[in-house]
Amino acid sequence: MMRRDLTRRALGLLLPALLSLGTVPALALEGDASAPIEIVADRLELDDQAGTAVYTGDVDMRQGSMKLTGQKVTISRTDQGEVSRIDATGNRAYIEQKPSPDAPLAKGWGRTIIYHTLERRVELINQAELHRGQDTFTGAKVDYYLDRRVVEATSNGNSDGDQDQRVRMTLTPQQ
Repeated sequence: MMRRDLTRRALGLLLPALLSLGTVPALALEGDASAPIEIVADRLELDDQAGTAVYTGDVDMRQGSMKLTGQKVTISRTDQGEVSRIDATGNRAYIEQKPSPDAPLAKGWGRTIIYHTLERRVELINQAELHRGQDTFTGAKVDYYLDRRVVEATSNGNSDGDQDQRVRMTLTPQQ
């Protein structure tokens, strides 16, 4: 019971900042901005002064068509209360969102996902993979610019001792 009260209180303090997340994605489905944000996790650490909320343990965050999962999700906001960045980490963190009614669902994976909400850019890092409809992009790092629908992918050059993650792309011709 105490855990539920703490979660409700934390969401009450954080919800106004999280709701600004919905106002940033102009290309997301229209209903996404007004949809409630739901976060489920094993633990929450809220630092209102620092403007951060850290969720750990099988984190599942949803708002409208957007879904974000990871073992740890950190939400950072500006002094004005706007969500500026969302970091998700885990063995295989995941993000998906439908950019517009006529666009295919965009899905991304990586050991780290950084969503720069003010820039409208998603970074997929380490074993990065992005699917836009039938097209796929993989590499050590894949950046996806939501507004311009631009993809940039890079290999790691084997600098960290891991197996080289060369850039690969599969484009499916339109029918």
